[in-house]
This record gives sequence, C-alpha cells and structure tokens, in this order.
Amino acid sequence: MRCSFPLIKSFLVLISMVLLSIVLLPDCQPDNTKKIVVYTSVDQVFSEPILKLFEKETGIRVMPVYDVEAAKTTGLVNRLITEKNHPQADVFWNGEFVQTLLLKEDGVLAPYKSPNAVDIPAKYVDPQGYWTGFAGRARVLLVNTKLVTPSDYPQSMFDLLNDKYPGKQIGIAYPVFGSTATEAAALYAVIGQEKARAFYQQLNDRGVRVVDGISVVRNLVSSGQIMMGLVDTDDACGAIKQGEPVAMDFLGQNDLGTLIIPNTVALIAGASHPDEGKKFIDFVLSREVANLLVVSGWSHIPLRPVNASSNCLIDPDIKGMNVSLQDIYQQLQPSQKDLAGIFLK
Repeated sequence: MRCSFPLIKSFLVLISMVLLSIVLLPDCQPDNTKKIVVYTSVDQVFSEPILKLFEKETGIRVMPVYDVEAAKTTGLVNRLITEKNHPQADVFWNGEFVQTLLLKEDGVLAPYKSPNAVDIPAKYVDPQGYWTGFAGRARVLLVNTKLVTPSDYPQSMFDLLNDKYPGKQIGIAYPVFGSTATEAAALYAVIGQEKARAFYQQLNDRGVRVVDGISVVRNLVSSGQIMMGLVDTDDACGAIKQGEPVAMDFLGQNDLGTLIIPNTVALIAGASHPDEGKKFIDFVLSREVANLLVVSGWSHIPLRPVNASSNCLIDPDIKGMNVSLQDIYQQLQPSQKDLAGIFLK
C-alpha cells in the first residue's frame, strides 16, 4: 500500500490551523470587562492597594497612571489639560487640592456629588460638586531630636527667622512646587502678599537649604545633616516608623494654625467610563477607605471621624489654618511668581 505523504501533510496542516484558531479564539472576542482609567498623584505604595481593593469589590478593572514626586503633581495636571478635548482619564485622585481647583477652572472636570460625601465638612467640598476633599494630611516641621530638644522646638513659622536656628540648618523644598507651594499660597492668603513675600525673602537671605523635594528634606533631617525642615505628615510619620531620631512639630498652634491638606477626587469631563468613575469616587469617599488610608500611613488628619488609629499619633484637636481652599488657590500664582524670583534666580 502506498501512502500519499502530501495528502497527509495537508491534512495535518489543516488540523493545526483549526487547533490554533481555537486557542486564539478568546483573544479575538471583544473585551466586555468594565474598566476605569485613574490618574493619581498619590504615592503608589499608598494608592495601589486601594485601587486593587476597588477592583476586587466591584469587578471593574483599574488602569492607573501614577505621578512621580519629581513632577510634584504638575505632570499629571498638564497631561489632563492637554487631553482636555480627548480625555484619556476617567477620574483624578490628587494628593492635594490646589491643582484640582486649577483643573476645574480650566474646564477639565465634570460635576458629581457623591452620597458618601454628606458628612465631609463643607469647606472641603466644592459647592458645585466638581471635586471632593478627603483623607487630610498636614504640613509640619520635622526636627532631629539629637540636635534639638523639645523645649527649643519652634512654635511658629516665623520662628524660623530666629537667629537661634542657623539658616543652613533649616531645609525646605522649592516653594514653587507641590505642597510646599501650597503652604506658601496659604501663608499669602492668611497674612497678605507683602508680609508673606518678606518672610520668604528673609528665609532665603538666611541661607536656608532649598532642595528638590520633601523626601530630600526628610532624609537630611533624619541623617542629622540639618536640624529641621518643613515636610508633610506622611514623610514625617514614615521617618518615625523607621526609627529615625526625629519628631513632628506642629507650627502655628498659638497663631496661624497648621495647614491641613486634603486629598481630592474628581470626575473628568467627557470621560469614557463615567458610571465606573462615579463608583470609584463613591468608593474612595467611603468610611472603609478613610480608615484604610489612616492605617496605611497616608492620612493623618481625617476630615471626619474614623474608627482606625494610626501608628503615628497625631492630636485630633490640631488647630488648622482658618482659610478657605479657594482663597489658597487664588494666591497660588502670585506666590509662585514671587518665590520663583526669590529662590530660582
């Protein structure tokens, strides 16, 4: 009996193609999985677990875009403005508020009033629903406890001008970026442009150490290269948790108060997945997430009562600055213009 090898070969090729098409068939089907694109400036170590929990609880796939500290939130904000006519993101979860207010002004955001925001103080919620604040942090002075005793801790921002604290032993991030810029805008709003500009001019004249980023300030204080520096509570608490010889000093308790910085979350105008975006906003504004952000070490000044406690103890009665977020926002550009001229010559 003679075998027709070409025929057998053709038959085997046909079988292979059928099997291959079966294997590839799932990839050829449309992806009906619900999804959402979230831009967030919150450090990935804190935001990623929340995003994954949202996926687990809702079945909605999250495609995150994270910012990096070097960009100081500005990178994502510029991207959102650039994409305004063809939005790629559905939600912006910001670790601060000033840039979120800028996005509202530029028409990048869409209004949405979450039912989970009903017990958040009105000062942290946009009246028109374009953004909602939650999970507060604070600006503090981080002090090296080997170099400064508690009795010598500064009590006010203005104490940083005292000659008892050498200028070169004080560290700040460039006050035209990030939460350091927000603090400067708040100071402008509270004491007025002339006095605030004079304060920063004197800081610069004293030779304070100005560095690229709050984490650099934290490391300089922790290592004892400088006595003290202005940081956020998450940076300070991180250093304390690692056993560094540092302590937090809440400035302004006897005068201006401490700047409290809320996270903000907002829906993007023209989002491709608005319903999923609203579900995400409801989720991050829930009490469950409020507690998780306290436990994780990201939030230290909750904007409403929570059941969780932080390993980094902070007095819940900390006196905050008596200033609206809108007033701070209005002073951002004037303060940045002034301080760029002072610190970025």
